[in-house]
Amino acid sequence: MIKILFVCHGNICRSPMAEFVMKDMVKKAGVEREFEIASAATSTEELGNPVYPPARRKLAEHGLSCEGKTARQMTKADYGYYDRIIAMDRLNLRNMKRFIGDDPEGKVSLLMDYTDRVGDVADPWYTGDFETTWTDVNEGCRGLLHYLCGK
Repeated sequence: MIKILFVCHGNICRSPMAEFVMKDMVKKAGVEREFEIASAATSTEELGNPVYPPARRKLAEHGLSCEGKTARQMTKADYGYYDRIIAMDRLNLRNMKRFIGDDPEGKVSLLMDYTDRVGDVADPWYTGDFETTWTDVNEGCRGLLHYLCGK
């Protein structure tokens, strides 16, 4: 089983979008039993809060539900548990060092590393542009699935 943790600052926009997009992709690819997928925050700001309403709406536009998802903060134990820890941006990578240190097992990467457009997933918190974030997340998750399974 491949265990993936998507990480962003608050775990209410980008990382839950990636979590539910990836869950949908592995299901459609017929490999959902081969994956465990979750998401978490680097901060404590949104702990216990549901997915941000515009992110929920964007997922729902594409037939995806994130019902029941609430923000949680990553822990040091996540590094041992997950096979891949995928950050949405470089600031998330820097903040994750508090929890995981130097990544001796090479588990940590950026979601956009799995695309032809290396960089950060657009942060809709400041722009309100959830469409660009949706595009980035989809492209990144497609690339990650292809990297892991060739699908």
